[in-house]
Amino acid sequence: MSQTQQSRPVLVVDFGAQYAQLIARRVREAKVYSEVVPHTTTVEEIAAREPLAVVLSGGPSSVYADGAPQLDPKLFDLDVPVFGICYGFQAMAQALGGTVAHTGNREYGRTEMSVTGGVLHDGLPATQPVWMSHGDGVTAAPAGFEVTASSAGAPVAAFEDRARRLAGVQYHPEVLHSPHGQQVLSRFLHDIAGIPAAWTAANIAEALIEQIREQVGDGRAICGLSGGVDSAVAAALVQRAIGDRLTCVFVDHGLMREGERQQVEKDFVAATGARLVTVDAAETFLRELAGVTDPETKRKIIGREFIRSFEGAVSEVLGENAAHGETVEFLVQGTLYPDVVESGGGTGTANIKSHHNVGGLPEDLQFALVEPLRLLFKDEVRAVGRELGLPEEIVGRQPFPGPGLGIRIIGEVTGERLAILRRADSIAREELTAAGLDGQIWQCPVVLLADVRSVGVQGDGRTYGHPIVLRPVSSEDAMTADWTRLPYETLERISTRITNEVPDVNRVVLDVTSKPPGTIEWE
Repeated sequence: MSQTQQSRPVLVVDFGAQYAQLIARRVREAKVYSEVVPHTTTVEEIAAREPLAVVLSGGPSSVYADGAPQLDPKLFDLDVPVFGICYGFQAMAQALGGTVAHTGNREYGRTEMSVTGGVLHDGLPATQPVWMSHGDGVTAAPAGFEVTASSAGAPVAAFEDRARRLAGVQYHPEVLHSPHGQQVLSRFLHDIAGIPAAWTAANIAEALIEQIREQVGDGRAICGLSGGVDSAVAAALVQRAIGDRLTCVFVDHGLMREGERQQVEKDFVAATGARLVTVDAAETFLRELAGVTDPETKRKIIGREFIRSFEGAVSEVLGENAAHGETVEFLVQGTLYPDVVESGGGTGTANIKSHHNVGGLPEDLQFALVEPLRLLFKDEVRAVGRELGLPEEIVGRQPFPGPGLGIRIIGEVTGERLAILRRADSIAREELTAAGLDGQIWQCPVVLLADVRSVGVQGDGRTYGHPIVLRPVSSEDAMTADWTRLPYETLERISTRITNEVPDVNRVVLDVTSKPPGTIEWE
């Protein structure tokens, strides 16, 4: 990671857009570091960050509406490259003396745009589909700008002032529905703003390891491993930085998928050399979940017991260190950048903070929090994990809920039902991987309808077994999702194997509900 880029980021000014984080991700995909800041950030605060460029996001308001977010024209006195998108494009035009009006031609969704020139769209199709979402439009560009594209509802759909390194588009280049959008955004960053492509996995890992060394110094740290990619990569970075002064704790609650405990105990340890303490708490969790069918109650029980198990392991580690006159001062967490932004901490929150009662730990325990991933998106975390040599089984792991298979059993959680679901889930994952579909699917929950039975015929006899639900979804951020159109041949193999190989299952069904209205998980 280029220290220059991290200390001098591209700032994405959020005007209330649902896509502000996505814009920041797209900037990083162009190998340029970016951060999201609210539209209330002053020009003085922006100047203090010395950004390499500023991107103005879209937003739901009209630039003329009372209370609409305003753009301070003094931004353009900073001699910083600026790129406007949708509302940001209109606010930019208005601030620089252009004209924005309600044209009467609203454009929502896929729209044909005609390109007439400029650097951003050079060599791209003269007519191309873009994703629009606007009622107002720029009807006259500011002085010094070349109009480079138009559409039926946007007389000025793109403009450029290359001498001042200013440009903008009415459409949303950050969404996949604008097929050339990433290329356009990259051209602004590299060709107009002149920013090098220096934000790479190797640079990120190297810089993060150095930052951890500076933060932890000669201290000791503890990390709770969940089996997921975030905690694994966070732990691997810290282990690379401080070696055996990190202790990892893995609580096996018995609700993991097939082979996941082995992945943590063997693959992760082999790849990192980390010291690992495993807590085998499966019997405790099953005992506490006995007779419980309400999903919210299940979640609370699993959360409570996880905290107790983790607390016990931490106390044990602290006791061992205390016996040698040592203390553990740091707690490692796999917090990601979307979590930071959504909690309102995306504007330069310090990396180190005193953290009391983390995860329900005793209040007299105080840790400084180490969050090496707090400026990264999920795809960047995976890239760093690969750079660190973590096995693909961990790095490429699909998102998995903290309560595990406990919320994928509709009904009471028992050892027998867990065995059924664990095997069905394993078959589905094997076949999806064999078909080369892992990259197309965000995740594929496999759900056991334990309180439902249906009549079937297997062999020469009648059966009365449980249905299994397949829930493959595609998503970029899990906020919205669409069901994945899997090939029929793959679905057939999964269904045949599950009904043949998993006892008490005689039916496999496919969930074809998008989010919204349905959530990704069933409980």
